[in-house]
Amino acid sequence: MDDVGRRQYSIILVTCFLFVNTLSNVYGGITSTFVRSEFPATDIPLDHEVFAVPPGYNAPQQVHITQGDYDGKAVIISWITPDEPGSSEVQYGKSNKNYEFTALGTAPTKYTFYQYKSGYIHHCLLSNLEYYYKIGSGDVAREFWFETPPELNPDTPYVFGIIGDLGQTYNSLSTLEHYMESKAKAVLFLGDLSYADRYASSYEYDQIGLRWDTWGRFVEPSTAYQPWIWNTGNHEVDFLPQLGEMTTFKNYLNRYTTPYKACNSSDPLWYSIRRASAHIIVLSSYSPYVKYTPQYIWLKQELKNVDREKTPWLIVLMHIPFYNSNSAHFMEGEGMRSTFESWFVDYKVDVVFAGHVHAYERSNRISNIKFNVSNGYPYPVPDESAPLYITVGDGGNQEGLAGPFLDPQPEYSAFREMSYGHSTLEIFNRTHALYHWNRNDNGKKLPTDAFVLHNQYWASKQMRKEKKHYLRSVAAGLGVY
Repeated sequence: MDDVGRRQYSIILVTCFLFVNTLSNVYGGITSTFVRSEFPATDIPLDHEVFAVPPGYNAPQQVHITQGDYDGKAVIISWITPDEPGSSEVQYGKSNKNYEFTALGTAPTKYTFYQYKSGYIHHCLLSNLEYYYKIGSGDVAREFWFETPPELNPDTPYVFGIIGDLGQTYNSLSTLEHYMESKAKAVLFLGDLSYADRYASSYEYDQIGLRWDTWGRFVEPSTAYQPWIWNTGNHEVDFLPQLGEMTTFKNYLNRYTTPYKACNSSDPLWYSIRRASAHIIVLSSYSPYVKYTPQYIWLKQELKNVDREKTPWLIVLMHIPFYNSNSAHFMEGEGMRSTFESWFVDYKVDVVFAGHVHAYERSNRISNIKFNVSNGYPYPVPDESAPLYITVGDGGNQEGLAGPFLDPQPEYSAFREMSYGHSTLEIFNRTHALYHWNRNDNGKKLPTDAFVLHNQYWASKQMRKEKKHYLRSVAAGLGVY
């Protein structure tokens, strides 16, 4: 970074600091007084343009991409052809309509869910990253582009969006549109995608699959152009024995793929990626995680694999929050918290994002790892080595907002608001990032909660370095070496 860049960066940090401190006391335990006015939490009508099927026979639809490997040097492009298999090829190149390369995807697959029959699902791995790509052929071919991520580097700037519990309502549309106005390059998704299982009434069972299709078309304006890092929630489980559907995550796993094998995971529901200066760990709240289970064994090893010298930002995604002061799902994450929280503290995780609770909440740095049956420490306590826990389960789904919040507000809760929205995390370098939560204010985007996030690893490393330098200076002054 040159001198001009450093000056601009310093101005940004100072401006952010002043903004945060005029907005709220970051550790003040604030419950927002904002009251969400009436805004329909009902699904967008099926004939709305956001669900429109691309014109032409067998045109590719529901296009989405995700990271295709461990280090961001590949993408997986997925799409559906509704009528027949069509081509599984992806043409791609560095300039628009100049496609120098071709990649062949896996053979398209289909599945059934009760009376629903899916289209043909395609997945294609591009390991030679370029900008523009085309899928389909002839008059129904469709063209898109994506941005190649920067090389792994501890000081690489990057912006992530954070969205959870989205659904397909008018509130969902506001969240998606607001997010697409941001500078974010990739979405960290916290689970609960389509809410298709909400249609499991006796006369709508066949709509479960159809609502996965509408959601895929709904989010395509974003998912076709930048990677969404997928995670699952309870609305992806789809365990419906009354319909003869006993295979969990069936709709999700057929449509959405993850690079789990690249990080030695045994299951696509939990995995990790590295991107720019961040190491992202995705956990499955609805898969076994206790001692000696595959997810437990994998996470124990993956945390050892994190190299904070290369990727200083360590971020964890899950669906059920560890800390939540809403009456909805209160303490529902205790099982996973008691299993993994001490690891998060030991490895200095920077931030844990969760969804599930349909409201927004940010914690202070706290932990509850000292408790045993005799020591008298049953409650969370301040812990500067602990991550921040942030719940962003407010994408806008049909179930509406969660509430009320518990009263009085617990000490571990720093800021909370019962509203819809999304977040962004703008990483500047190895030491600082700027976080925003943006409220959907009756269809308008309004930045509401913000703070400068200090990296846990590099902050502690710098403090140790300064302490060591100070002790050396003292020793030198006393004639001790």
